[in-house]
Amino acid sequence: MVDAEPSRGCVGRNCFSEQMEWFRERSPTARPVRCVSSRLMGIRRAVSGDRDALYDVCVRTGDAGEDARPLYRNFDLLGEIWVGPYLALQPDLAFVAEDDDGVVGYVLGAEDTQAFEAACEQRWWPALRTRYPDPPADAGLTAEGRLIRRIHHPPTTPASVVEEYPAHLHVDIVPRGQGHGIGRRLMMTLFDALVGRGVDGVHLDVAARNARAIGFYKHLGFTPVGPRRDESSGWLLGLRLPAGESRR
Repeated sequence: MVDAEPSRGCVGRNCFSEQMEWFRERSPTARPVRCVSSRLMGIRRAVSGDRDALYDVCVRTGDAGEDARPLYRNFDLLGEIWVGPYLALQPDLAFVAEDDDGVVGYVLGAEDTQAFEAACEQRWWPALRTRYPDPPADAGLTAEGRLIRRIHHPPTTPASVVEEYPAHLHVDIVPRGQGHGIGRRLMMTLFDALVGRGVDGVHLDVAARNARAIGFYKHLGFTPVGPRRDESSGWLLGLRLPAGESRR
């Protein structure tokens, strides 16, 4: 779950451009923040040694922002899908937030969603498919079984979405890191990196019941970019980035 810091008084594209400038001036990757709890929080680029900590954050926020450990026997499964491929295939767009006690959250991005999905098919999913056999099609699936099914049959992002919003991201923060503006700073750090590469749009998938996260994304200017597939699926939300504004 992200921390829903209050808006600075505006929303949408103009507000986002102002936010980007405001956060650049304050160098979010260089200036740690002293939190109410007296822990010192900072943002840095992820390294390979962060894997276990990021997998842990993923499972502790994996049930629509809540702790998903009661749902799984294998706590690594969520991380294998939503953390591991980004550390392996797009490590330059992986950022972590940490305090004196360790990692409290992360934002992970891919600048070209279609290329990333193809790379996962070639270089990430095959080893996992060997480790986790595909459940029978007629099996009554547990939460763990549904994740394994996803490894064998990963969804692809609609072309209509990636045409306008080619990049995508995942952001998660454990409770002790929430409420201090770290979610916004993580997002702005990734947005700045994407803009620097000329990326003009980014999207994300959020559980429909995660109302707090949806509110946070809307404050940043994200809007729905397509209908939900069904009642159990999440929302796809997209945001145009300043890199593309001048061309439209």
